[in-house]
Amino acid sequence: MPTEEPSRAPRRRRATGLVGAARLTLGALAFVALGVTSAAVTSTSAGAQSIDSSTGIPSDNFWLADAQGAVWNFGDAAALGSAASLPLNHPIVGMAVTPDGKGYWLVASDGGIFSFGDATFYGSTGSIALNQPIVGMAPTPDGKGYWLVASDGGIFNYGDAAFYGSTGSIHLDQPIVGMAPTQDDTGYWLVASDGGIFNFGDAAFDGSAAGGPALDPAERVVASPSGQGYWVEDQDGTAYPFGDATGFPPTEALMFAPVTPGDKAVLFAFAQLGKPYIWGGNGPVGYDCSGLALASWQNGAGVGFARVSDDQYETAGQPVALNALAAGDLVFWGSSQTDWTSVYHTAIYVGGDQIVEATGDHVQLNALGQWGSGDLMPNGRRP
Repeated sequence: MPTEEPSRAPRRRRATGLVGAARLTLGALAFVALGVTSAAVTSTSAGAQSIDSSTGIPSDNFWLADAQGAVWNFGDAAALGSAASLPLNHPIVGMAVTPDGKGYWLVASDGGIFSFGDATFYGSTGSIALNQPIVGMAPTPDGKGYWLVASDGGIFNYGDAAFYGSTGSIHLDQPIVGMAPTQDDTGYWLVASDGGIFNFGDAAFDGSAAGGPALDPAERVVASPSGQGYWVEDQDGTAYPFGDATGFPPTEALMFAPVTPGDKAVLFAFAQLGKPYIWGGNGPVGYDCSGLALASWQNGAGVGFARVSDDQYETAGQPVALNALAAGDLVFWGSSQTDWTSVYHTAIYVGGDQIVEATGDHVQLNALGQWGSGDLMPNGRRP
């Protein structure tokens, strides 16, 4: 396989400003919504209203988790442990962070609970014959209890978590995927995979994301600080505010289930984080920028394309506008925005104006706009 010439090695300049366009995002894992822009996203569904969304992948501190129980920590998020080395009977389907952000729980589809950091175990459904699998969990506001929720909306409460109702006896168009308590702990919301909302106790209904334009399924509902609103979050961290919810949700853990080929490419790229930059590297020991892009798509999604950055920009899949980037799309830098042969760097877009790239001395997660927009090529590519 050909390698990149030295003239194509990344030449970076200090940022003069972030790229302004907001992006629909990937399906990546557990995210804090920090340092990203918001956008009005208009649904193409008949009769649906426009929904404001805020892309959600963080710029610094967060955990990533997968169905095998692996947990990755980034920024100041502490390494608190994982279930990856345990013989799991059922896959991990949910992750919840303690109120102080110093611990988390993992929950399996049978309701088995794994607690880390200052997260306390209060009980599980691991020994109960469930009608439907557990799909998520939510801690009480004081962290002294939690709820487990099944895909039919059945609720199981532990510790100081109280029961206020469920959708267990209701015919649902789409399965329940998550829940959140009100701030005073006297009610909760359930969210379905299409963004539909069901409210119980003192939880008020302020709207839903059902019928919206999301590429990835809804996964979580997050109460606003006042409890007078909420965000509906897709699995990629894209957040839709309702009621008095504004800006971005607090730290949340989102489980990743790949939906698109791009999601699969991103998941492979995340697994390479921290590996060394090797000029001409194709993996698995290390990568250069275009080698990482190709390996992620080949190994993650079974899709191949050109090896070198400029050829990737010219021929990999289809062009995509920078304001329509999705998980796994390739983004490029070149010395001339009108000449594809000037392209010298490739990165993988992962959502929320974030990229995975092989640059410097290792594979890393960075902001798309960290180097400014001067050399950013005018479109990405979707293999």
